[in-house]
Amino acid sequence: MQQIEVLLYTLYQIYFYMVIVYILMSWLPNARESFIGEWLGKFVEPYLRPFRRFIPPLFGVLDISPIVALIVLQLALNGLISILRYFVY
Repeated sequence: MQQIEVLLYTLYQIYFYMVIVYILMSWLPNARESFIGEWLGKFVEPYLRPFRRFIPPLFGVLDISPIVALIVLQLALNGLISILRYFVY
């Protein structure tokens, strides 16, 4: 059971940092058009797209949807670990 929790947490951290790097790349000119930017976009953008659809940018510029997406990802991890612990213990 402990190994599953460690695996889930590791996968969560990898995806979390992928989202963070993708967000930071938006501050650099043409960074998202690079190989790494396009590769990250293929993994991160499908997850961020629903949040961007429902949460409009503040003042037309500040996009807070990735913050909400990361909070939801954390809640999903916690819920999944709780469900696993419930069925195992």
